[in-house]
Amino acid sequence: MNFLDRANQIKEEFVKYRRDFHKHPELGMEELRTSEIVANFLESLGIEVTRNVANTGVVGLLRGKKEGKTVGLRADMDALPIKEQSGVKYSSTVEGKMHACGHDGHTAILMGAAKLLSEYKDNLDGNVKFIFQPAEEGPGGALPMIKEGVLENPKVSAMFGLHINTTTGPAGQIEYGSGPRSAGTGTAKIKIKGFGGHGAHPHKSVDAIMASAHVLTTLQTIISREIDPLEPVVITMGTIKGGYRHNVIADEVEITGTIRTLNEEIRKSMPDRFDRIIKGVCQSLRCEYELDYSLGIPSVVNNELMTDLVKDAAIGIIGEQNVIHEPKPSMGGEDFCYFSQEVPSSFFRLSARNEEKGCTYPGHHPKYNFDEDCIPYGMAIFANIVKKYLKN
Repeated sequence: MNFLDRANQIKEEFVKYRRDFHKHPELGMEELRTSEIVANFLESLGIEVTRNVANTGVVGLLRGKKEGKTVGLRADMDALPIKEQSGVKYSSTVEGKMHACGHDGHTAILMGAAKLLSEYKDNLDGNVKFIFQPAEEGPGGALPMIKEGVLENPKVSAMFGLHINTTTGPAGQIEYGSGPRSAGTGTAKIKIKGFGGHGAHPHKSVDAIMASAHVLTTLQTIISREIDPLEPVVITMGTIKGGYRHNVIADEVEITGTIRTLNEEIRKSMPDRFDRIIKGVCQSLRCEYELDYSLGIPSVVNNELMTDLVKDAAIGIIGEQNVIHEPKPSMGGEDFCYFSQEVPSSFFRLSARNEEKGCTYPGHHPKYNFDEDCIPYGMAIFANIVKKYLKN
């Protein structure tokens, strides 16, 4: 079978699925409609289906003609709490929710790969697990699926996933790389507590806004004066709320932010670093504080051998000139990381930028859309990855 030719023959079926999912977005752990459609589709192909894994997850098991290893392919299904502004005819019909990160495309692509491989199953020396995961955007579905045994019975020996990318090349290209490919994450919520009063009499108050300004500035010295300059770290404090009026000294300020790292030791050290700095600033300025720091997810780390396999499989579908090595990881988070911790894995980016179609906005933008011409490429590359892995 020529996977790409066949994928193009059936492309419109999966474009329709993608548009249907796009019109009916569901947030993490709410993907009831999406998972029902996916499960029914897989069953129509003769694939063994397990429903309600980690709440709304779906797992399909395709058994090849001969015994062998089991390879896993993953797609995430959830949308985001964003009001859509794309203007496409298949825009979200659910107020305040949209597929702003391509997960509708990931789901359609994996469904398409399942169809290709179900037609090819007599040539497979082993099994394929199609893992449709809930809640990648939060609260996280990969780890709960793993805890419920998605990598067992039969045991998965390698995992692969993709993410649609509208910021670089056109449909028909991928970007790959080994080692860390996404950031480890953390979330900080800080309360600075002072003593309020009249703006004309600051000596009678303890200014929480002034202390917060010092906290915000000093936290950035973690990057500039504590961390090796060759280790990427991002500290973005995204909200600050406090104060009542222009002539009132605020008694309390709340700050929230996200922290991104590639080094796991640095990720785990950040709560103590935050606490030490906030404590020191607040003591010097007579304030009290509360810090709620949540360690998020670790980095996706691509296995070198599995990444070489992705490269070879993609070259077989789209040609060497369209398989692009990208040494730089993303500082975005991705909970495929938990699969990459358990088994040799590789996660790659599927290009889908198209200026003429307006597919240029990054993920999580209210005008986000991707070029659907990428769908058959994703289907065919996934299928070829499975073919090559089970042969080897």
